[in-house]
Amino acid sequence: MLSQIVRPMVRTQIRLLANTQATYSTLVTTISQWLGFLGVQANVTQLNANSNRIQLSLTVGKPDACDDCDWEKILDNLKQSSADPEAAQATSLNPQQERKLQRLLAYMIQVGNPEQGIEWEALMPQLQTLGFQEDILAGIRAALKVPQSLEQLMEGLDPDVAAIVLSKAVGIALLDRQVNSGEDRALSALLEAMKHSNSAS
Repeated sequence: MLSQIVRPMVRTQIRLLANTQATYSTLVTTISQWLGFLGVQANVTQLNANSNRIQLSLTVGKPDACDDCDWEKILDNLKQSSADPEAAQATSLNPQQERKLQRLLAYMIQVGNPEQGIEWEALMPQLQTLGFQEDILAGIRAALKVPQSLEQLMEGLDPDVAAIVLSKAVGIALLDRQVNSGEDRALSALLEAMKHSNSAS
């Protein structure tokens, strides 16, 4: 479902970018629009073409789904932290939660490659681009050696852990630029697990 909605829209907007004379302003508007679909208020403050990539800076406001209390906590935590990406990834998970995260991400990889074997040496550099630390990568590699069950992994899954896994799982699902039915089912299950947190609060 995700790919059916997003990919045609992205293709259309990329074609628009390629054929407009106002590429800069159109891209700025497009990026803000894409984030707006997620309920994120964002403004592009800087955009440059560098080598074969586009570099940009964003100013992000409070997402629609975020209440004022949580937003203030996020801002306070950012002010107090060193903004170290590796420290941020260690999001205070206990060992059991971390193992479940690793197994869920292994499941995403398995359902994303249902017809072919998983070559770790080829996969690992792709996972590294998503910012995974070495211990997480080692746990994912170990979990890939056995079949994972989505139903068992979702049992008792903490909503906050589901939120962490979901952001990583989307990145894994989109490594090959498409989302198959198994990946879509897993993403939907994680989204439902997150909703339990909102309904409980």
